Amino acid sequence: MTVELDRRSHAYRPDLADIRLKSQVSAQRYTEGARAHVIVPVAHVSPRPEARSSIDTQALYGEDLTVFDVADGWAWVQLASDGYVGYLPENAISDGASNTTHLVTVPRSFVYPGADLRFPPVHSLSMMSRVTVTGLAETRGTAYALLDDGSAMIAAHLRPLGETASEDAVAVATSFLHTPYLWGGRSGFGIDCSGLVQMALAMTGKAAPRDSDQQAASLGQPIDPDHDVLQRGDLVFWKGHVGFLEDAQTLLHASGGTMYVTREPLQAAIDRIARLYGPPTGFRRP
Repeated sequence: MTVELDRRSHAYRPDLADIRLKSQVSAQRYTEGARAHVIVPVAHVSPRPEARSSIDTQALYGEDLTVFDVADGWAWVQLASDGYVGYLPENAISDGASNTTHLVTVPRSFVYPGADLRFPPVHSLSMMSRVTVTGLAETRGTAYALLDDGSAMIAAHLRPLGETASEDAVAVATSFLHTPYLWGGRSGFGIDCSGLVQMALAMTGKAAPRDSDQQAASLGQPIDPDHDVLQRGDLVFWKGHVGFLEDAQTLLHASGGTMYVTREPLQAAIDRIARLYGPPTGFRRP
């Protein structure tokens, strides 16, 4: 019996496939791909190379990826952070690994043309964006990280790569309260339910799959609310949805109902969601 590989995490098409999949899939040719990195604050990753295609996920500034194909202004890639496969605009990436040193650890932060918060920002970066810090400066008592392109960020908003930013994933998720809901969103500018879970866990040093069905199948350990005492940090799953427990009675999630990250009583959420999608499908402890 042949098992079809999940195209979200395996790069293969009839004409081309990741060479690592050569023994598992049939394609006209195989490639190792080429290293590249993201050079825009946020790049939408889609299942098809079309401007009006849905958003599956997002790639963030400084994020590394593998490029398997480029055609008609689109790059077919696999993200290094979570292995997600899809298409993004060719002009959103640059060749080679990023060589970054620091991670943005707040939901959103400005990038200034120099070490002064009075300067008009060049752009903004989301949590989990990666930058290269080359030095430090201080202006009127505020510490700045100087970046390799001459710009600057608030130093307190960054942490060296590999350094855990938080011990509490729920506290990270709480910092996103009122962030707009965005289908496929994975940034401080717009985020979906599974993106919030992935982002918050990443800040505590825990890797998580991107989509809620993948998280429900493999993240942490299943628990039974009829026998196990629910606690802060547990995950509640529905068909196509997931949220954190802020405590045993409170759900924290990116809600398509309110269209922003919100908290609400768990039982109220269960009752409301049941009318459209049924009861929870499972509970897990990451």
